[in-house]
Amino acid sequence: MELNLAQQLFFILLGSGLVLIAIEIFVPGGILGTLGAIALVGAIVMGFTAFPEAGPIIALGIVLLTGLVLVVWIRVFPRTSLGKAMTVTGDLANAKAAQPGIEALTGKTGETVTDLRPGGYAMIDGKRMDVVTDGRMLDRGRQIKVVEVRGNRIVVKEVTDV
Repeated sequence: MELNLAQQLFFILLGSGLVLIAIEIFVPGGILGTLGAIALVGAIVMGFTAFPEAGPIIALGIVLLTGLVLVVWIRVFPRTSLGKAMTVTGDLANAKAAQPGIEALTGKTGETVTDLRPGGYAMIDGKRMDVVTDGRMLDRGRQIKVVEVRGNRIVVKEVTDV
C-alpha cells in the first residue's frame, strides 16, 4: 500500500513531534518541546486530511496519548534510576555560604602548591586552600600572602609584591 502525500506528511509530523518532545527531556529549554507540540498539532490537522473518516479518532488518540505520557512522566519517571540521576534530591537547608573562620586568614602567609593561573591551591596555616591572585600568574612554590577574603574567595599576592 502506497501512502499519498497527506498521509506521508501526517506520519512525518507525528514522528518528528514525538521525537522532539522526547529530546526535550534531555535537552531542556522549551524550544524543542514547543516545536514538538506544534508538530503534533500539525499531525492532528493532517490526520483529518489524510484519513477523513478516522480524523476525529486520530485527534482524540494523539491528545489522550499525550496526556497519558505526561501523567506517566510526572508520576513515574522521577522514581526510576534515570529520573533520580537527572533530578536534584538534596536541599540546601544546611548549606553554608562561606567556610567558617577563613576571614582570619587575612595577612597570613603560605606557599603555592599549584601554579596560580590566576586560581589554584596554596598551603596556608597547614591547610590546602583554593586561592586566586589579583590577575597575575604565579608558579608553584612561591611565597604568598592573603590580602583579602570575600566570602569563600581568598585573594593572595606574592610576598615580594606586598
